[in-house]
Amino acid sequence: MSSPHKSPDSENLSSSEASLFPGVESYPVDAPLAVRMRPRSMEEFVGQKAIVGAGKLLRRAIQGDRLTSAIFWGPPGSGKSTLAGIIARTSQANFESLSAVASGVVEARKVIERAGIRRASGQRTILFIDEIHRWNKAQQDALLPNVEDGSIILIGATTENPYFEVNAPLISRSRIFRFERLTDDDLRELLKRALMDTERGLGKLDVTVEESALDHMVDYASGDARNALNALETAVQQVQDEAVPEMRVVTLTVAEDAIQQRALRYDKKSDEHYDTISAFIKSVRGSDPDAALYWLAKMLLAGEDPKFIARRIVILASEDIGNADPMGLVIANAAAQAVMFIGMPEAQLTLSQAVIYLACASKSNSATVAIGKAMQEIKQNGPKPVPEHLRDAHYPGARKLGHGKGYLYPHDFPGHHVKQSYLPDEYTGEMFYTPGEEGHEAKMKARVENRKRGL
Repeated sequence: MSSPHKSPDSENLSSSEASLFPGVESYPVDAPLAVRMRPRSMEEFVGQKAIVGAGKLLRRAIQGDRLTSAIFWGPPGSGKSTLAGIIARTSQANFESLSAVASGVVEARKVIERAGIRRASGQRTILFIDEIHRWNKAQQDALLPNVEDGSIILIGATTENPYFEVNAPLISRSRIFRFERLTDDDLRELLKRALMDTERGLGKLDVTVEESALDHMVDYASGDARNALNALETAVQQVQDEAVPEMRVVTLTVAEDAIQQRALRYDKKSDEHYDTISAFIKSVRGSDPDAALYWLAKMLLAGEDPKFIARRIVILASEDIGNADPMGLVIANAAAQAVMFIGMPEAQLTLSQAVIYLACASKSNSATVAIGKAMQEIKQNGPKPVPEHLRDAHYPGARKLGHGKGYLYPHDFPGHHVKQSYLPDEYTGEMFYTPGEEGHEAKMKARVENRKRGL
């Protein structure tokens, strides 16, 4: 389905376009609240300050009607299609839209054909493709010549990483704009705006929404404006038919019922946040995968930032597992990268896998203790000079200064090892690292002891 746009005035939008980009007069009265409340201008747009804030490149391009091909990449409900709708209303270019789910090359070629006719008369064409990642390589390639020669200005919206899901030639000819999940403050602003708006929102209804109910909707939405507005609309519908006006109150209980999800006692700035992550870490350290998964689930359901959890997993992989199972750090780091790559909700699977592995892994805090001892020694007694045989001898004159004199190159000896001192002259024997007895570190312990005996 395509929807041509011949005027920036909202009343001239076609009916098909109105369903995607509603204007003041174009949405049906029974349209969902999330559709009716879609921002119509940059002044109404909420969030994404990093890319459309005052003075930012994309905002200036939209306001100056100088847009070039772009990919809008971000999670659902973060404003990608909404921003495209604002462009449709403000640009003097002809605006057409396709859904990659329902359209293909045939529809794209029709748009391109119309764009060619307009270009001959000096008119530009913007083509918005929603969920562009749904098109395969051949379908995306069909756009390339026209994007390259400027006959169409492409705006692609995707929830997937475009560097993996969009053809490299299209990427190279487009600017990538990364949309982030809306913040709690962004969502709260949208909800309160909807409650006050008498034209498109719920302002004409005699309904009060308690702050605790709004907070629950914000937590439930997890950065998705559509989810937040849908939750508000459902909750308000439950109480708006009450006979007594003073009883038309959306309480936390009403919000929980509307969303079908209980509010979790979890404030990201309170003790509950720190207590829960503490319980999580201690459960992994204590080798209890079930407990670790319970606290992980609680954090995820409460809307905890998965990147925060991933960072803690990487830390504990070194702090509590260390060289007893070196793969722990590899898996933890891979999980952290995957969280950045795929996002929620799918990232919960990766976090679960990593947490189970780490909880079941052999444990050792030897690396933690060792670096602590070494740093404490230096703090107490000061840093010692590097022994001459360990000093850098690669530059001219270094040998004359005695640098490197007496150094024994381990690879010249059997087993690639030779007994010599690597510590400052004041130190002898074992100082900081005491290998553990678990897992891989037990083998390391034997190797370290043999080396010290010169074996």
